[in-house]
Amino acid sequence: YSFCTLLCFLHSKPVFVSQKTLPKQKPLLDKMTMMSVLSRALKTIANAERNGKRQVVIRPTSKVVVKFLQVMQKKGYIDEFELIDDRRAGKIIINLNGRLNKCGAISPRYDAEVGQFETWVKNVLPSRQFGYVVLTTSLGIMDHEDARKRNTGGKILGFFY
Repeated sequence: YSFCTLLCFLHSKPVFVSQKTLPKQKPLLDKMTMMSVLSRALKTIANAERNGKRQVVIRPTSKVVVKFLQVMQKKGYIDEFELIDDRRAGKIIINLNGRLNKCGAISPRYDAEVGQFETWVKNVLPSRQFGYVVLTTSLGIMDHEDARKRNTGGKILGFFY
């Protein structure tokens, strides 16, 4: 018997229950939302580089991820990358060159002034000779050396070396 029929048996008079008042069942599998697109992209790149892959596909994309990859490309840590517009979240195909050891996002995005760059470099990077801390400033997304030259602070996005 249906739920409505059982209600009619319980009460002496007929009861009409609309479909809207019935409790809705939760789906068996709830999807998790993605918290950080940049963090997932950098983790995917680091895993592919560690496994010796020559190419890696990243999805979804964002403008921040593209600018971060442009900084990595300018410094020579990755080869060219190609944006693919699939009319959804987009994809990026990155050609790796084997120079990247590790990269990652720093969350939350801490504020950093020009004088604090040295402490961030000391805490995040393995050495002062190589590696970069990437930050977003009012002048755009750049590494800590460019931000020091332009004398501007900003928020720390991530690092690579």
